[in-house]
This record gives sequence, structure tokens and C-alpha cells, in this order.
Amino acid sequence: MKIFDTMQRRKVELETIEPGKVRMYVCGPTVYNLIHIGNARPMIVFDAFRRYLEYKGYDVNYVSNFTDVDDKIIKAANEEGVDPAVISERYIAECKKDMSDMNVKPATTHPQATKEIDGMIEMIKTLIDKGFAYVAKDGTVYFDVSKDREYGKLSGKDLDEMMSGLRDLKVTGEEQKEDPNDFVLWKPKKEGEPSWPSPWCDGRPGWHIECSVMSKKYLGETIDIHAGGEDLIFPHHENEIAQSESASGKKFSRYWMHNGFLNINGLKMSKSLGNFFTVRDITAQYDPMVLRLFILSAQYRQPLNFSREVMEQAKASYERILNCTDKLKTLKETAKGSEMTEEEKKNTELVKGFIQSFEEAMEDDNNTANASTAVYEIVRIANATTDENSTKAYVDYVYDVIRTLCDGVLGVISERKTEDLDAEVEALIAERTAARKEKNWAKADEIRDRLGAMGIILEDTKEGVKWKKA
Repeated sequence: MKIFDTMQRRKVELETIEPGKVRMYVCGPTVYNLIHIGNARPMIVFDAFRRYLEYKGYDVNYVSNFTDVDDKIIKAANEEGVDPAVISERYIAECKKDMSDMNVKPATTHPQATKEIDGMIEMIKTLIDKGFAYVAKDGTVYFDVSKDREYGKLSGKDLDEMMSGLRDLKVTGEEQKEDPNDFVLWKPKKEGEPSWPSPWCDGRPGWHIECSVMSKKYLGETIDIHAGGEDLIFPHHENEIAQSESASGKKFSRYWMHNGFLNINGLKMSKSLGNFFTVRDITAQYDPMVLRLFILSAQYRQPLNFSREVMEQAKASYERILNCTDKLKTLKETAKGSEMTEEEKKNTELVKGFIQSFEEAMEDDNNTANASTAVYEIVRIANATTDENSTKAYVDYVYDVIRTLCDGVLGVISERKTEDLDAEVEALIAERTAARKEKNWAKADEIRDRLGAMGIILEDTKEGVKWKKA
């Protein structure tokens, strides 16, 4: 299995610390509002990667954090006149709901920064004791970038370039830095902000120290894979490496995986540009599985452009999958025969060829785009080669393959919800009735055929059109 390692800037063979086990950390969101579709991309693409690892038999310890103390959270809390914990807990719950809707598996552990303060203080103490950090007059603690000779190895930046990557938000004691590139490990409290006692001052941690501490606690000092959006390469992941490796003297992560940006109509998604959509905005209009399928439609490292057109394409692709499993479920109820025919055995060889294509795509740096294409081909074969004469053995086989690859690995639920089926059937019947009134017999027949493919039988009665499952 090959993945593109940001550190080495090339595809490499995945070799884990322990055979058959993967320790993986994925940076989670800062919980001050509903998550947007940019947040959803790493959640979905690395969930699919995790699912494939598990499909191949790996035991995956998957950790993804919630940053629940941050300037944005404090600002939102002050605007509402509530404690910051009210904001963070509210949006952790909302985030988990969105993740569940998108069929993102819960992490093995979802640590929260505010519950790991003691570990952060201990790591900062270690960095000070080893000479990698210093305390300013007001109690702000900084990491001394000049002491880390390898600083910049992930991003490829040199120290002169790094000023451009510093965060816009300045903190108390900023002017006390010994070098402009030094970054905050601990900062003094301000009025109206949450704070914790420390040997240096009452205050709160800097952003970067959180993930280093949570990764160490739940995965160990050296992990297999650290992942997140490409916007985190610098400064966040660069600083994680610096403080983690300086504290432990060990390699922090063997591999680094970063997903590309999600653009809106060709422009990077941004609140300031007004081209910003939450997951809720999109799932109010589309099934969450359509959003998931859209995000998986591109290889994760490539930029992904969001538009209504591509969402409609994803919707049509998802509908083809649902129609296929509708048909197969109906056939499963009536099909007989535990032994496939010779023709069906030949068809299984075609399916197996696309299973191989699926696995090759996933093992080529989590290429969900090509893997999805393989699933569509299996759906095409299933539609073309199954009917009321198919054996149960063959119907069960193609049905199980689709469920395994689509639901199990890609995480795209391939069975229509009952209530969704009812609503869709009723809408199609209404459309067919209108076509018949207009004497558009071709369209009416087309809709009847479509319903038949879904396993729906129509009956024209005095009370109107009735329907039932075959």
C-alpha cells in the first residue's frame, strides 16, 4: 500500500510500527460554529482510508481531537454572554451529528483540549528543562525555533519565509519574543477568558501544543500517520513536529498525509468572500451520502471544486447505486438456487476484476475517485446481468460485493431509507400520472420501467394508482 508522504514529498510504501496495527491522528475542528464542507473533506477522505485499512485487516487506533479552547470560541461566548464551555459543548454535539449523518465513523478517541491541560503543562516543562523553550516576563512561554536545527523540514520553508505563516491573532507577550518565528506554548489569561494555573502564570495553552500532547497520550511518542488539511502543514504541523521531537528525542510521525483545498466555483472557500457553506446548508438540499460521494469523487490530495453541477452529478451517481440495490433486494426475496449458472460464474469474474481495480485504487494513495469508478462498474454489471431468472447465489454475491465496497469502505450507504423510498415512489407516480394526462405515453412508460427496476409494481384502480413492492 502506497501513500504520499508530505515529509518525503513522494509516494512511499506504508510500513507501520507494529505489523497489522496503525496509529493515526487526524486534526479535528475548532468547535465555535457548525462545521463547513471544508471541514468535512478530511473527515470523509481519512475515514475512507481508515475503513480500507480495516477492510485489509489492520487494527486502527484512530484519534481525532476537538479544539475546545480558542479565541474564536471565546469571542462567540462573549457575544452570547455564556461560558466558553457552553459554546464548545454545543458545537461538539452538532459536529458529531453532522459526522454521523455523513457516515463518518467515530474515532477510537475524540480528545478535547480542555481535558488535557495537565499533559500540556508537563510537556512545556520538559521543553523548558531541555532548553527548547523560554519564559517571558509576563509568564508567556515560547518555543525557541532557533534551537531546532530541523525546523521547517515538513513545509520546506526557511526561517525568513516563515513570518508569512504566523497567525494573524497576536497574544499577550508577543513583543517579548526572542525571535519573530518563536511560537507560543502557554499564554497569560485575559479578563473574561478561561484559564488554568501553571508554574508560569494562570493562562491557557497555545494552539499547537494541544495535538502533540493528545497524540502522545493516546497513540504514543511515535505514531504511524498524522493527517489533516494542507493548510495545517505550516505552521501547525511544523510546530507539532518541533515541540514533540524536541521533548521526546524521537520521530513524531512516520508519515504525513494532507488533503487538498475545497474550492467554491473555482475560488478557495472563505467566509470573507461569502462563498461559505456549512454541512447543514448542503444536507438540507441533498442526501448526506451525495455530499460524501462528491467529496470522494476526487483523489484526496487534489483540489476539489464544489458547484451545483457536480453535486447534481453526484446525486445521479448515488441514485444509480440506490436503484441497483433496490432491484437486488427485491430479487433476493424471490430468487432460488444455491448454485450459480455458468454464465453467472463468468459474470462474477468480471466483478472480481473490478474488485481488484477498487483495491488497487485504494492502495495507490487512497484514490477514492478511481475506487468509486470501480463500484459504478460493478453496479452496471449487476443491473445488466440480474433479473427474475437469476439464482439467489449470484444475486447475493453481487449485492454483498456492493455493500462491502460501497458501504463498508467508501462509507456510502447503498440502501435507500424506507421513508425516502416511499417519498420517491409517490413523486414518480405523480409525475407518471401527469404524463398520462398529457398523453405523453413514452414518458409514462419510462417512469413505469424505472419503478419496475426499483421493484415497484403499479396497479391502476378506481381510487387511483396503488403501488407495492414486488
